[in-house]
Amino acid sequence: MKQASSFEKVAARGWNLLNEGKPFTPIFVLGIMLLYHLNDLYTSAGALAISVIYVLPLLALFYYFDFPLLLRSYLWIPVVGFLMIFESSYLSLWLLALGLYFFFTVFFWGTFYYHMRIGTTWWNFTRFWKLVLKNSDSTSGNAQEQIPKVVLLLGVWEYAFQHLDTGGLSITNLYQLILFYAGVAVFTWVLHHFLFDWKPKPYESYTKENYKEADEATNERVIVIVIDGMRKDRFEAAHTPFLDSLKQQGTEYTQMETVYPARTVVCFTSMFTGTYPFEHKIQSNMVWKLGAQTESIFDSLRKVDKKGRLLGIAHLVDTFGDDVDTVTAVMHNDVADKNIVQKGKKIMEEEDPELFIMQLISTDQTGHSRGVLYDDYIEKIEETDALVKDYVDWLTKKGFMENTTLMVCADHGQADGIGGHGHLDEGERFVPFFMTGPTIEKGKRVEKKHSLVSLAPTIAHLLGAPFPDHSRGEVLTQQKKEDPSS
Repeated sequence: MKQASSFEKVAARGWNLLNEGKPFTPIFVLGIMLLYHLNDLYTSAGALAISVIYVLPLLALFYYFDFPLLLRSYLWIPVVGFLMIFESSYLSLWLLALGLYFFFTVFFWGTFYYHMRIGTTWWNFTRFWKLVLKNSDSTSGNAQEQIPKVVLLLGVWEYAFQHLDTGGLSITNLYQLILFYAGVAVFTWVLHHFLFDWKPKPYESYTKENYKEADEATNERVIVIVIDGMRKDRFEAAHTPFLDSLKQQGTEYTQMETVYPARTVVCFTSMFTGTYPFEHKIQSNMVWKLGAQTESIFDSLRKVDKKGRLLGIAHLVDTFGDDVDTVTAVMHNDVADKNIVQKGKKIMEEEDPELFIMQLISTDQTGHSRGVLYDDYIEKIEETDALVKDYVDWLTKKGFMENTTLMVCADHGQADGIGGHGHLDEGERFVPFFMTGPTIEKGKRVEKKHSLVSLAPTIAHLLGAPFPDHSRGEVLTQQKKEDPSS
């Protein structure tokens, strides 16, 4: 199977500038203004350049604050305020932006991009437009968040430009803008302070304060299969006999919670450092400073002369660097996971790492391109079940399952829309998680809430490695030091 090329790694980062909502908004607004004023650039370039200064406060505000889920509907209040205070509307500018936004999301992204990358039909736009209208994640495909932001930013910028181009802003105009910005800032802070209350509560102490590090390994190896984007209730609705048998043979955690924001790179970083975005500094799929700012499980294993490998998409290199064996994400979705499994077999035979993590991507890509509430998504989960069986049967035959713990989980769920994940809408927060192995209780269901940050310390304990330096997760296979009866 092809690895992700250097070009693909760079292209993946470039795509994130348009895919992630925060960088997309200013890029899109800038592009619309330049296109709209193409004929004015020769005579009014100076006014256009200077007028951007007047929109910077709003750009900064919208970059810092997310306006997730129900909060995005409140974005129309500043838009109405702008229309009332400044008595200005720019219908042709806004219609251009609206048309190009839906061209980008529905036709370029939802049809052309997915056809070229994973082989979806050229008719995908007939479904994708409905998914965009419902989408609630932190990407540029969140129409209900992006449209009011773009309308307001373009309105303020055009207002400032027209005044500067015809003589300048009066003192009254400046006072109006300052008061408007102040009002929007206070309004935004109040919304987020009082209504944004659904983030998972992080563990406050470090793992080493609550658990004793293992003196020696209890397992020869740990294998983790991450089925990217597998929504828990859709998994339970699918026919998955092999994955169900693994649950019965081991321990299932029925309330395993992902992290916020539930973006793939953020989740993987949290899972395998044992801590949260505020500490490891990976805040989205768009990674500005490469590498997690805390130790990972791979670092911990190196301290005891053991090896870990992660087989996954190019984005994960941004966090884990050389510990990742990349797979190309440019292939038909029906063969993607088959190829990944074959590469996973090759890595085990050639390297035999003590820790092997394999990311299966087809379920996630189906959710993004076709939606999670359609039969396509269920069918892909069922195909994944068969592939996991093939892989585990092969591991058993080759002797790799002897004294091995197997963990199966998702990194996040997916919400209605374009398989959105990020803001923890319905279907995103709780993920499937179960494990089986020689030291794992059989047929057990743990109903207590746990967090995916517990993977790193649990793996460290099983393999006799120290906990990553900032790990906060619980050791799922060990009792806390201060509570021996738990």
